[in-house]
Amino acid sequence: MAEELELIEALKQVIDPELMINVVDLGLVYSVEQTDSKVDVEMTLTSPACPAGPQIIQQAKMALERLEDVDEVEIKLVMSPPWSPDRMTDDARDQLGIF
Repeated sequence: MAEELELIEALKQVIDPELMINVVDLGLVYSVEQTDSKVDVEMTLTSPACPAGPQIIQQAKMALERLEDVDEVEIKLVMSPPWSPDRMTDDARDQLGIF
């Protein structure tokens, strides 16, 4: 089984096409759990009407499926708690000029 760090690193390859920052640093990923060869992810979007949502979800699924011990990925899109800039890493805030 992949370690949680490996799963998170795979998700860091998924870039929000509007903000050009990965979904982990943006704070969009709420949880990642692996059971046997299946990975369950709970994540959100910066807004419920995010036009890049389907693309981000598909890229997250593909990034995890590339891992050796992952055969199935289920991404659950959640809107609670709602995303806010407070969830972003310091690096992401710096890139966006938010202090």
